Amino acid sequence: MNGAARLPPSLRTSAPFGSLRLRSAPPGMAAAAGDGEGPCAFWRRVSGAEERRLLELLAYGLVALGAGSALLLRFVPMPYGRYSSPRFGCPLPARPAWALQELPSLLVPLALAACGAAAGRWPNRLLLGGFVLHYLHRALIFPFLIRQGKPTPFFTFLLALLFCVYNGYLQGRSLSNYAEYPSGWLKDPCFIAGFIGWLVGMAINIHSDHILRNLRKPGETGYKIPRGGMFEYVSGANFFGEILEWFGFALACCTIESLAFALCTLFILGSRAKQHHQWYLEKFEDYPKDRKILIPFVY
Repeated sequence: MNGAARLPPSLRTSAPFGSLRLRSAPPGMAAAAGDGEGPCAFWRRVSGAEERRLLELLAYGLVALGAGSALLLRFVPMPYGRYSSPRFGCPLPARPAWALQELPSLLVPLALAACGAAAGRWPNRLLLGGFVLHYLHRALIFPFLIRQGKPTPFFTFLLALLFCVYNGYLQGRSLSNYAEYPSGWLKDPCFIAGFIGWLVGMAINIHSDHILRNLRKPGETGYKIPRGGMFEYVSGANFFGEILEWFGFALACCTIESLAFALCTLFILGSRAKQHHQWYLEKFEDYPKDRKILIPFVY
């Protein structure tokens, strides 16, 4: 790592604390990739300046996607759960649909880590591990905790699936092959603060989902006001936790790809939280008037 690695983070593409050394394919690698050496030969062949530029463009695209979705959601409710509609395609069973749509964000980074040049370094391992751990829970644990969830429209399922493929590649490739960190990064205040934010956010998200699942006793129907935990402060407690989680992740990573994901999450989940808050106010006359939408005491 050269001296530039110790400068303040620039948030350049997959390049915390300065620029990265390009990893060009060794001579003959392109031919080897075409000669049946397996997927790792392909990823070594495409590694370099062009793919780094592609990751940068995809990161900008992710922010634009989030902003566009937030604008659209001002006029069209997100078609899932209580807002589901047959207009958005045939309904799919909630549990398998959720597991399948989230699975690419688990499997794609794991596959890329097997071939990435930077995946063996401890900062990269821990950061990739944090991303994978979130989706391990979302894809393989959370679906089985759902209590008779409402069917998912096919269009909603497809959008979520494509997003997870997109972001799984973006985060997985960035951290497994391009992001480089100085030797003391695990002791750096940015990493420590970001890791704590990621951990606290994930705990809030999981706990809030637990509260929502247990609002109704067995045999009960209808909706209830969520209470306890962060729901005492905001209507979108689960969304607040996930947003905090990914902004913590972005701080710990210091890459433009992780920041783009955090911003996209803020745009989309912020819109959903506002949608939920308005629904609660209209549904329940006794809904707490001092409860904010997403950020405690602020918004």
